[in-house]
Amino acid sequence: MQLDDRPAVDDRLSTVLRMRIGSAAGERTQFRQLLDLLGSASAKTGKAGSHNDAYARLEQLQATITPDGQGRILREPGLRLRNPALVAFLADGHSQAAAAAMATATLNERQWQALIPDLPVTARGFLRNRRDLPVGVQRTLKELGVGDLALTDKNTAATENTAAKPPRFADAAIEQPAALAPVPAPAPTPPLPLNKIDESTQPIGALIERIEQFRTARRMPVLAPRLPLGDAAPSPAPARVEGFEAVTDASGQVTWASVPVAPQVVGMILTSPQPAVLARHGPASLVAMRRRQPIHAAALTIGGETPVSGHWRMDATPAFTQGVGAFTGYRCRLMRMADTPQAVSPVDSSEDRMRQVLHELRTPVNAIQGFAEIIQQQLFGTVPHEYRAQAAAIAGDAAKLLAGFEDLDRLARLESGALVPETGEADLRAAVTDTMARLEPGLAARSSGFDLKVAGSPFTVDLDRSAAMALCWRILASAAGALAADERAAIALTGDGKAVTLDVSLPASLQGAAGTVKPAATPPRTAISAGMFGPQFAFRLATAEAKAAGGEIIYFNDKLRLTLPILTGQNFAHSKGKGEAGA
Repeated sequence: MQLDDRPAVDDRLSTVLRMRIGSAAGERTQFRQLLDLLGSASAKTGKAGSHNDAYARLEQLQATITPDGQGRILREPGLRLRNPALVAFLADGHSQAAAAAMATATLNERQWQALIPDLPVTARGFLRNRRDLPVGVQRTLKELGVGDLALTDKNTAATENTAAKPPRFADAAIEQPAALAPVPAPAPTPPLPLNKIDESTQPIGALIERIEQFRTARRMPVLAPRLPLGDAAPSPAPARVEGFEAVTDASGQVTWASVPVAPQVVGMILTSPQPAVLARHGPASLVAMRRRQPIHAAALTIGGETPVSGHWRMDATPAFTQGVGAFTGYRCRLMRMADTPQAVSPVDSSEDRMRQVLHELRTPVNAIQGFAEIIQQQLFGTVPHEYRAQAAAIAGDAAKLLAGFEDLDRLARLESGALVPETGEADLRAAVTDTMARLEPGLAARSSGFDLKVAGSPFTVDLDRSAAMALCWRILASAAGALAADERAAIALTGDGKAVTLDVSLPASLQGAAGTVKPAATPPRTAISAGMFGPQFAFRLATAEAKAAGGEIIYFNDKLRLTLPILTGQNFAHSKGKGEAGA
């Protein structure tokens, strides 16, 4: 349909704002849809009140969705950012979201010329990295850059960042800009003293690394001060380091390192569970550090241009105080890996294509669900009961589709390492018994069910309770849906102090070769289901969730085994010495 053929009133924003949000995934979905609707060229259709409500809701979502998550959503293929008001709104947000918005926004030259003078200095810096902007826009950025790239006093910087900001919801003021007034070039001031960096030619990532190195150097003690007079020329750069040892504190900052590398490493953030600027770990290492577990032969990349820059293998052991058991940091040993050129990610990877398809499908399904609910609830007038029943069925089918889209998106991100499950403290025994209680009414109608045996303790795992319940539901509901009449399945839950093991006997219709689950030729139509894609997909998603949580799922001919590590309490009694009896 062409834009001119659309109805005068577009209620899609109102439909998205009425979405029921009950999870983090729902918040991300609504954030994505609001960006798509507000960022499209037809964003001015609809009611003004809906736009104000949409921007207010976006501001709330920015406070709950992580900056990294916002950046990933803004960089998704197919997301349209053609509304200058939305671009200005995002530019005032977190730096990661602002960088993504500046990289993906598609405005014409007139809109850029009107918007750029009011952008924050940081957002203009991100925008300078683009090479696809019109020549006039690049000239404006260059003229404004005389002041942007200079080091100003605190009061001047604060004034530039806060003065003359347009209202965050003022669409009309930005969509209908006046002619651009000439910008007088301010007097040049001394640049940042970071080895005379020319920020107009340096990538933003490289600048951030150089700034982090500068801050690290400021934190380090001066190990060999130089005399102010009669200095000799600086010594040549030290040789390439092949290995070193380091000790970090509870925050992940290096407090001690081997003598050859101490000046470059002390003060660096090395073992923080949060992504750092210089030290970059893989998802599995970040999970282990968040859980304060040992790390063995983990890949690590240290950025910058120092003797310790490059690719490393790290072994790290957590340290705790005796008696109290408080975490004090890591003791690390690093060995250099052979430097190999990093693989270039394809422009459209399979994960990107999948997420693009899901993004295109969510918007119409959400609209269908919203209109079906309007009919079913008779919001616009009386509706015959037959139509209300059909609308209720349509709304239910749409909800199932959206849940299936979320499962597909979750599996793609888990298997690619882009998603790390939320950690917490959950009792797996309680999650299993609660799930069985939810399944019992449906199983009782067919005289089938589960027989649970519990042995050992404890059963506390490092998962959020909702994540633990979802994992148990995928496994037990898939098995329950495949149970035949009068068939029962055995469940064994065991805790040995190190791990929790859940053994589930698979129904006959799912038993296949070792390591596989056989799909039923004609799945029975029952009221119990773990998802719209069947038991094989549900087990695959559960396997990915268990692996991301540090555990595993193994399949035998007639049994499934889930293993998760025990969450160690902080007041665990440590031994007082080596070899003490009864320690």
